[in-house]
Amino acid sequence: MNKPLIYLDHCATTKVCPQAVEAAVHVMQEEFGNPSSLHFLGYQAEKVFRSAQETLAKGLDCQPEEVYFTSGATESNNLAIRGGLTARRRQRNKVISTAIEHASVLELTKQLAQEGYEVEYISPRSNGQFDPMDFFQAVDEKTALVSVMLVNNETGLRLPVEEIARAVKRKDPEVLFHVDGVQGFLKIPFSFRKSGIDLFSASGHKVYAPKGVGLLAVKKGVRLVPLLYGGHQQKNLRVGTEAMPQIAAFAASAGWLMETAPAHLEHYKALNACLRERLGRLEGIIFHSDEHCVPYILNFSVKDIRSEVNLHFLEQYGICVSSGSACAKGAKSHVLKALGKTDREADTALRIGLGPENTEEEMEELVRRVEEGMQRLAKLR
Repeated sequence: MNKPLIYLDHCATTKVCPQAVEAAVHVMQEEFGNPSSLHFLGYQAEKVFRSAQETLAKGLDCQPEEVYFTSGATESNNLAIRGGLTARRRQRNKVISTAIEHASVLELTKQLAQEGYEVEYISPRSNGQFDPMDFFQAVDEKTALVSVMLVNNETGLRLPVEEIARAVKRKDPEVLFHVDGVQGFLKIPFSFRKSGIDLFSASGHKVYAPKGVGLLAVKKGVRLVPLLYGGHQQKNLRVGTEAMPQIAAFAASAGWLMETAPAHLEHYKALNACLRERLGRLEGIIFHSDEHCVPYILNFSVKDIRSEVNLHFLEQYGICVSSGSACAKGAKSHVLKALGKTDREADTALRIGLGPENTEEEMEELVRRVEEGMQRLAKLR
């Protein structure tokens, strides 16, 4: 592509940062031992593993021994939910989640319903927000687990997971509380220790680490049944030889983000304000992200232009955006539907995912091309 790249799809994935690249290469070439081996190379690899646990635990504000590495957040979500339910199947069989979850939670809960579990989905109130009391009222003696995302991947809505956790635990302290933290981890302030939750999932490739690595934080004392069986790695909970290059890279990107996240957040606020102000001048723009949403995600509809058509029009100019969750691959958004948006609004929605390298000039170019598309593409509706 000859056009300069304007990458605005950081919710889908991120470019691996130099620190993560360096860490991965070093482990692949220098400290390449198996952490389970008893010789000195194995010991070196184990030290890298323990160091990575410490770094990511610091970023999440939990204990290093509470951090387990997985292949990504999809595995982490499945391990947290299915592992937690299997551990208490004889006593409880109800799951509570929300109507706007990521596919890795939503599809799993649908499968669980087919297997005989009772599943209840909490919808947002008419104002688009989630009320902790709705979760309080939904919890009963059959409830085993509640799973709620921290930040919605399509609109950027920041859910009040701390307040929801307190409400759930007040109703029944024995209910497990899981948070899919993928779109918030290392981007907004969050403390696993202070939140009152039991399980937290995150993904490396959303935070400038390679694809193929994630984590699950498990509060001490919480029992999960593993998904896989084999060796005895990671206290038998997540077996298999650890993917040390990815794990080292994840820790390196986390270390970088812990130093830069506050500045990044201010940068996103400025870019978001710029986008809102300039897009707001155009007739036919409808925003789906409000003041309760994180500043690095902006979802809006362009009147009378289907998302896919608009996406490919912008692509001609080197601008990469999305029409929603990358996992949905163009399917109609269940998130916008749950938020009370019309089918037409869902069919014309675009999602902007900001990163630290984006500039105000890129925002102006995006708006310029959106306006051009409104003039040229409306006839294709």
